[in-house]
Amino acid sequence: MRTLGNLLWLVLAGWWLALLYALAGLIAFVLIITIPFGIASFRLANYVLWPFGRRTEFRRDAGVWSIIGNVLWILVLGWELAIAHLIAGLLLCITIIGIPFGIACWKMVPLALLPLGQHIVPVQDAGQDPFAAAPGRTH
Repeated sequence: MRTLGNLLWLVLAGWWLALLYALAGLIAFVLIITIPFGIASFRLANYVLWPFGRRTEFRRDAGVWSIIGNVLWILVLGWELAIAHLIAGLLLCITIIGIPFGIACWKMVPLALLPLGQHIVPVQDAGQDPFAAAPGRTH
């Protein structure tokens, strides 16, 4: 079911939203100081292209720099991407079939505004510590 949802998402909204994130990433790579924004933007483009079966979680070790970076992100690139998600969600909700995709698109608005300090995990791994040792391994 996830594959079907991802394919429909890709056709209806995923490709052009991912294209916007990739464009934002390229813009961020113009200045050296904004390269972390570009990396985050490309990571989000990957997520927006194929979102079902994955989710985002805040990293516990993000720190104050991710907060400062998120404020700068909102001012420079985040608000445009959030508006794109709002518009796409509205357009998707016009049809009955598109309503679940529109809601999913609206759930990505906080991610578009605050991408730094988050990581993308498969749904089955959500809630687990990504820095914990693998089973059978010790530090």
